[in-house]
Parts: sequence; structure tokens; C-alpha cells
Amino acid sequence: MRVLLLNQTFYPDTVATAQYLTDAAEALYAEGHQVTVLTSARAYDDPERIFPSRETWRGIEIVRITPLAFGKTSRWRRAVDFGSYIVRCAAELALLGRYDVVVALTSPPLISVLGAIFAAARNARFVFWVMDLNPDEAIAAGWLKPHSMVARALERLLRFSLAKADVVVALDRFMADILVSKGISSDRIAVVPPWSHASVRFDAPGRDAFRRDHGWTDRFVVMYAGNHSPCNPLHTVVEAAERLRADPSVVFCFLGGGSAFRELQNEVRLPNVACLPYVTREELGAALSAADLHVVTLGDPFRGLIHPCKVYNVLKVGAPVLYVGPEPSHVTDIASATGMTTWRVAHGDIAATVAAIEAAKSRNPEQRAANEPIACEAFGADRLVPAFVDLVIGHTVAAIPTLEQA
Repeated sequence: MRVLLLNQTFYPDTVATAQYLTDAAEALYAEGHQVTVLTSARAYDDPERIFPSRETWRGIEIVRITPLAFGKTSRWRRAVDFGSYIVRCAAELALLGRYDVVVALTSPPLISVLGAIFAAARNARFVFWVMDLNPDEAIAAGWLKPHSMVARALERLLRFSLAKADVVVALDRFMADILVSKGISSDRIAVVPPWSHASVRFDAPGRDAFRRDHGWTDRFVVMYAGNHSPCNPLHTVVEAAERLRADPSVVFCFLGGGSAFRELQNEVRLPNVACLPYVTREELGAALSAADLHVVTLGDPFRGLIHPCKVYNVLKVGAPVLYVGPEPSHVTDIASATGMTTWRVAHGDIAATVAAIEAAKSRNPEQRAANEPIACEAFGADRLVPAFVDLVIGHTVAAIPTLEQA
């Protein structure tokens, strides 16, 4: 079968959606399908970095377009960049031939509309892989007024994409419930959580080297790794760092990128806070293993609208988690299903956050340095990627394994 994948990011970009789409593309190609990816030539977190406009990588044909790059310092700049991407993407799609399956993600917002139109025009199967929900996310963040003309127009476009999809892939049960509330039949929704990457595992030598390189050999490392977004508020963790600034044994590491990451770099000046850029996929296991406590955050209004996926790789390195966010959520579901050691605190509860860090710190140092992978077979790439491929090429939604079947 000929498969077309649409998303703003793909290999060699390192953001989460690029990595998950790359996994899916490689698996589809390995099954004998012809795979084309239409994506951006600009790196997501460094738009000045330009990838080749066309290349064949591991048998996958990659077509890249170059949108405008006004930057992410304001919403209007982001909107112009997204708009230019949509226009360029539409023009490129008009030149493409027929495909049997079209898979669209959600970056930039509503790229799925083009995917739905292209699939209908080419009589192709359309799979909508929902990584986040807009305009719901923008409304929850306060970027759009709920009943504004723009919000209503974007909601109609989202519902158009959902209605045209043969299958809608949600990341958790909360997202699935929201999709059902939008009128999508549950028998067209598959809940497929993001998978832990096969290359990530607890790396004892890498842990030691990463900590040594940053001067953290004898320190307790609290790490937030991944995309830093206003939808994943970090103010509670930053204020905890402020309260612990006089404790030389604790360091807070913010690793990754995103708009909130740049704000941290520019605004937080604490001696116990370090901001580090994304690491390569090959270095990820060592970087994650270096932490003694991993932080996962989810803004209260965003349950079911976004899905922080860093927790899946944290499972692989066996580290405990400080979760700042609502309950229940996909994070508390995972903790309950796997036995992952988790401290859950509410946003704004600085005292509870500091207490959780102190509790994690009180664990035996040898135990912290010899973490073991938590039972996470339900979220392994070797289980979920083949199931996702089966879904894309036309198997029923029921073919997707559930957490309870793990």
C-alpha cells in the first residue's frame, strides 16, 4: 500500500511527534508499504536549521516544505508561520499522486483538514492521529475566546476532520471521551497511548557520565525532560526550586525545548537550576537515567486535550515521578497500572512539592543509582507500534490492545 504521513516534524527532528511518526513510518516500510512523509524543512525548535527538501531515508521518501519563520515570541507570529505552512503544504499536496492511506497528525493545528480533503479527493483511507485537540487547547489556555468567530470556525474545521476520518486515534481515555462528546462514534475511536522508545533503557554508565559532565555526581537531580509548554505549567516546580536554593545537594534540570523553555532560560536565575537543550535520541537513555526524580506536569484544564508522553520513557529507566496535575489523568492511570512510584501534588502547592522531593531524596542512594525498568509491557514499542500499523492499513479498531489486556 502507498501511505502518506502528514506532520510538521519528522526525522531528524527530536521533538516527540517527530519521534513517534518516525517509528510508525519505519514500521510501515518494514511491512512492505511505500511510505511518503510531507513535513517541514525547518527544525521545530531551531527554525534556522534547514533540512534537505527531498531525501530518501531508510527507504522512506521525505518531502519537506519551507514555511515562513517569524518565530514563537507571539501568537500572531506563530499563526503566520502555521498559515504559511498550511498554504505550502496544500500546494505540495496538489502535486502528489494517489495514496491508499493518509495519516494526519495535529501539528500545525488543523493540518488534518488538508489530510481529510486530500484523502477524499484520492479515494484514500484517512486516519486522524490526534496528538492534541485544538481549538479546545487554545481556548483552555486563554488564547481564544470560547465563542469567538475564530474559535467557532476552527471547531467546525476540527469536526470536519473528525467526521471524515475512517479511524480517529486518541492517546488516552479522557481524550476519547472528549471526541465522543463532539459526536464521534466510539467504534471509530482507537485509544493508542504513545509508546516508550525501544532505544531507551536505564544506562548506568551513561547516568554517571551525564552527571559527571554537569557536576552533579553527588547531587539529587530533579529533572523535567521534554517540551516546555504553557499547557504543562512549571511554576510550582520552579517555586520549589526557589525554596530549596540553599540546599546544595539538590539540582533542578529542565531539559528540552519549547516556548516555556526559553522563558525559563531568560527569567529563572537560580543557582540550583540548569536548562539544557534537547539531546539526540541516542543520548536520551543516559540523560533520563541521570535523574533521581522525574517531573511530569499537566495543566488542570488540559486533561484529555494534550498528553504529556515523557512518562513512557521514564517507565523504561525505572525512576520515580513527581506528578503535578489533576487527578485522575492518564498519568495516575499509568501509575496505578504499573506500580510506578509517584508523588502527586496540585498546582500551586509548593509545600507538598518540596515534601515530595524530600521524600524521594530520602530513598537509599544505592537504590536511586540502580533503578530497574518498571513493568511497562503495555506501553512498549514492540507491542504498540505493530498494533498501530495494523490500524493504519485497515484492521479494525478492536485490534488495538488495551491496557487491561497487557
